[in-house]
Amino acid sequence: MATALRYGLPQVLAEKLTPEMTASLLELPREGRFKFLTQALGLDEAALLKVLSTESGIAVIEEPAVDPEGVKVLPARIASEAQVVPVLLPGAEAGKLNLVAALPPDAETVDWVTTFTSRRPNWYLAPAERVAQLITDNYGVGSGSLDDEGEDLPDLQAAAADNEADQDAAVVRFVTDVLAQAVADGATDVHFEPQEGALRIRYRVDGLLVAVPLPDNLARFQDAIISRLKIMARLNISERRLPQDGRINFRDGKNVLDIRVSTIPTIYAESVSLRLLNQRKEAYDMNRIGMNAEEQAQIRKILDYPHGIILVTGPTGSGKSTTLNAFLREINSPDQRIVTIEDPIEYEVPGANQVQTKAEIGLTFASALRSTLRQDPDVIMVGEIRDLETAEISIRASLTGHLVFSTLHTNDAPGAITRLVDMGVEPFLVGSAVELVIAQRLVRRLCPDCARTVPVDRKRLLPALEALGMGEAELNSVKELREPVGCRRCRNTGYRGRVGVFEIFHPKPCHDLIVARVSNRELTERAMANGMRPLAKAGWLKVAAGLTTMDELIRNLSATE
Repeated sequence: MATALRYGLPQVLAEKLTPEMTASLLELPREGRFKFLTQALGLDEAALLKVLSTESGIAVIEEPAVDPEGVKVLPARIASEAQVVPVLLPGAEAGKLNLVAALPPDAETVDWVTTFTSRRPNWYLAPAERVAQLITDNYGVGSGSLDDEGEDLPDLQAAAADNEADQDAAVVRFVTDVLAQAVADGATDVHFEPQEGALRIRYRVDGLLVAVPLPDNLARFQDAIISRLKIMARLNISERRLPQDGRINFRDGKNVLDIRVSTIPTIYAESVSLRLLNQRKEAYDMNRIGMNAEEQAQIRKILDYPHGIILVTGPTGSGKSTTLNAFLREINSPDQRIVTIEDPIEYEVPGANQVQTKAEIGLTFASALRSTLRQDPDVIMVGEIRDLETAEISIRASLTGHLVFSTLHTNDAPGAITRLVDMGVEPFLVGSAVELVIAQRLVRRLCPDCARTVPVDRKRLLPALEALGMGEAELNSVKELREPVGCRRCRNTGYRGRVGVFEIFHPKPCHDLIVARVSNRELTERAMANGMRPLAKAGWLKVAAGLTTMDELIRNLSATE
């Protein structure tokens, strides 16, 4: 290396840090230092890498490829704590260990790696995010925590030195690593699933389950990991025959998670599922959930009504609560008294009075709703209408001057009407109270960094359109579409985030059909004649606009159309 380093930084950069910045830097684990430096020095990732390379004399590799043989040589704990990973280089000497890191290695790191690999490696720089991802992909999430090798390794994080060899402490760190990675990946759920001779962990990201890369030695820690999760959730760790439910309050940096925990006994061990609710999650407005200007105009008109019911329908995980909270934020003002009844509370709405149901003590949606009506509310949000009692109280509230928001589990918007009638609500009350029904789905959004534009493949696209009730008219409206490619930013999936698809139904013009208890099909046909755009057609507009793909649309809609 061409210049002396202080805590992994060339002298010219180290001198730009104040004593306070230096202290903060040294308190951080190595995976967080690069991002801290970009903020402290006012440089973006590429600029900081360039300066580090110029001043240290270490070359940058933008897209490093992992060396499988090097991974076998470098212990997981070193890779994780030092944030280094072995890579392959074209034309490199056989058997030579080449390592990439986000920051130039200081003397301690060099000595540590040399001691435990018996080699003096060549060093290179690479983007911090890429290094961290390669470590996760090749060693597994939390691999540094459960590493069996080198239990007497010199510790780069002195605060944990006394507990390195302790299995309980290792399991605690591993569970924390798994949850932190879930937050980083944008997961909504984490599943710990015991299999024969193995423990599988999966995240649900953008609606799809993704297998988590794990350390090879994970199976022997299985019981300790499940017990750790139960302890965190304050569950009975000795009860393994019955399902249990609990909660974990988890903090990861600035993220505060309210985690709902559910356990069920399986043939191998208890399976544990976690639902991650970010208490500081950024709330979405109607633009961000994917509503176009026409859809927003329709909804805002109803949001201005002083009373009535607005329903959002769709399967579990389709974003119904997110949409209702977008509506609440739209009408939230100092002259509105808003009360919400939820299970769970997913978003905090400033100024609203939010109630968490607790069925075990009798605080159900229906009982909370009855009490809420004595609280002088203007707007009420009921998390879900699950039974006749809740439905009747909601309708009575809407007919006595309250604006009521709620959700139902139905496949399409007109289906909400027949569902309420099937529950036992009188059809004339449904027709009088319900002002708007929105059915929605969430489809994965194309990654903006790598999606490419391609000509329309008519032979492939026409059958797909016909399967969703469309045809030549829709096909002739576009000449090119966008398709997924895959890059580092989207973890090579081609998609990043999700966007909503909405079917908006106004029941009032169908009042006579509702009172006559007609079938859902007849109700849908009248609604479409009155201008309702079905989910499939609304989704096609998202495809034509380059936001998602036909494959995504079919995956979400084919089972319900």
